[in-house]
Amino acid sequence: MTPTPRLTIAQWRVLAAVWLGWGFDVFDAMLLNFVAPNCIPTLLGLPLGSAAARAATSQWIGILTALLLVGWAVGGIVFGHLADRIGRRRALMLTITVYALGTGASAFAPSLGVLVLCRIVASLGIGGEFATGATLIAETVPERHRLVAGAFLQTASPLGLFLATFVTWAIAGRWLPDAPAESWRWVLGAGLAPILVVLLLRSGSALPDAPAPVANRPGLAGSLALLFGPELRAATFSALAMSVLGLFTWWSCNAFLPTIGFGLGTRLAEAQGLSGAVAVSFAESWKAAAGFWFNIGGVAGSMLTVPVARRFGRRGMFAIYYLVGAASLLLAFAPDWSPAVTLRLTFLIGLAIYGLFGAFAFYLPELYPPAVRGLGAGFSFNIGRMGAALGPFLVGAYSARQLDTTAGALTALTWLAVLPATAALLTPFIVETRGRIPERAVAASPASP
Repeated sequence: MTPTPRLTIAQWRVLAAVWLGWGFDVFDAMLLNFVAPNCIPTLLGLPLGSAAARAATSQWIGILTALLLVGWAVGGIVFGHLADRIGRRRALMLTITVYALGTGASAFAPSLGVLVLCRIVASLGIGGEFATGATLIAETVPERHRLVAGAFLQTASPLGLFLATFVTWAIAGRWLPDAPAESWRWVLGAGLAPILVVLLLRSGSALPDAPAPVANRPGLAGSLALLFGPELRAATFSALAMSVLGLFTWWSCNAFLPTIGFGLGTRLAEAQGLSGAVAVSFAESWKAAAGFWFNIGGVAGSMLTVPVARRFGRRGMFAIYYLVGAASLLLAFAPDWSPAVTLRLTFLIGLAIYGLFGAFAFYLPELYPPAVRGLGAGFSFNIGRMGAALGPFLVGAYSARQLDTTAGALTALTWLAVLPATAALLTPFIVETRGRIPERAVAASPASP
């Protein structure tokens, strides 16, 4: 019996670097959503806490999240192709640098227009990180460990959200609760932290980093044509269907859960007669609670994709997660629960809607050969993000027009259950990749950079 190969030190470093990069990717992506109730009204010159400020916040969260996802999609396609040409590690370093600088620069934005520009820059780097990192892991981690490694990679996402929640609470809720018009700048400045991961990657001269052979690397247009050619057409449509519906649902929920938590906390603070810094701190704690339950569910759900995928295959796994996701949205947001119960039920949404993304880290690379693996994973996942851009925009536009924007967001997210239910119906038609071993583009042993 052949012993199961153990991960080498170099492979552990790959896993650690990509895990950190993905966690900080989500950290930087979500910081603006957490500070939006203070940031957007300040830049628009609206009184904090006013009805006009709440309506503007809901509308601009939708717009900014939609812009993030469109830029994310463009960055994923461009950097995915770049990873196939210059190597995974170099492309990964570049994506992290771009999104860290874009987020850090937004802390100094003097106007909403400048903030939008910084957000677009950050989104390009954020979009390229996941597909590049997932491809690097798929090609360096031994087959026996690849499924677990891919699911483990996704656990960095909810932990990145945990970090965003904690940083926002620590700065806006504890350190500067009496300066909400300024605290958001310090929160966004923390977005420079991922530069530390770039330093780790730069020092890792033993990290594998090899692009596909030159003969197998056509230009971007040619590579995209291959994705829709006879051999890969079914794989690409499978990746797109699962990605678009999954990302549409996740981003619609994730973009507004901080606002919902903050709104519920503000409502309770007013009912209890709280005001000033005490009310702000109380509302920030509810925002943190919303993120806590959602992220705990995401961590658990990500790791559960491994046994579920092994037992039921990729098709069965997607069907189960999407059905549970649809049911959890209806259960959490349709009934008139107390605010505390509503927030705790976001655990189930995290378990299914967030946890599902543990599967994308191993499913998408399994679909494509090495020559277009970076582009294939990047294209399908990030076109999914582009389609998902419509979700937050619609939720934001709807809730902004309601007298109670928090109640409006809850109603919109209830109707969102239609999407994962539709995705579950499509799962019998997607490509099953259980047992498929992707050809290696790099050896398991370290390669020169």
